[in-house]
Amino acid sequence: MIGVLVVDDDFMVSRIHRGFVEQVPGFQVVGTAHTGQEAVDAATRLAPDLILLDLYLPDMFGLDVVVRLRAAGQDCDVMVITAAKEADAVRGAVRHGVVNYLLKPFGVDDLRQRLEQYARRRSGLDGVRVRDQADVDRALARASTPGLATGLPKGLSPETARLVEQALRSAAETLSAAECADRIGISRVSARRYLEHLRDSGRAEVRLRYAVPGRPEHRYRWVGS
Repeated sequence: MIGVLVVDDDFMVSRIHRGFVEQVPGFQVVGTAHTGQEAVDAATRLAPDLILLDLYLPDMFGLDVVVRLRAAGQDCDVMVITAAKEADAVRGAVRHGVVNYLLKPFGVDDLRQRLEQYARRRSGLDGVRVRDQADVDRALARASTPGLATGLPKGLSPETARLVEQALRSAAETLSAAECADRIGISRVSARRYLEHLRDSGRAEVRLRYAVPGRPEHRYRWVGS
């Protein structure tokens, strides 16, 4: 069983998330916490495999919890579950090595899919034997976000692909390449390449906007995981 610690400042929300987790085979909630310090203390006491971490906590920002966990020698995985759509929050989560970033509100199927992805990656890494560079490359590919870190065209990085995906997921409706570039701090040309890759792989669709004279604007919308 994969032990999960649910961290959310809202008692009712944490109860709902706990119920969601307990519907997924192979996962067991070992505890809940409602502040950053409670999360650090609970992780030390309970040694969960995975923390479902809200970013908006009453005593500290959620990513500061990750910093304290690592400083305390806790190597549990972290999945961010939050309403935070800011680019800085997404970039910070990627830098801190979170395994996924799920925006509230969401349904049980959204969480189930991500937990099952996590379980598959975890299972795939458990028996890894490193004999050469090819084994290392395969291990890193298994640990990356499915569909993004693997199969990317030459010149595209998994880290930036995650940022583009999160920007597109968090967009209220559609997103242009220029808007995506502004959100995550890359060039418009680069953003367009990642967005086109998402479209080509079936995870995004493109619409044309003819509101201004000249060439139509390409608008992208997330359609699938």
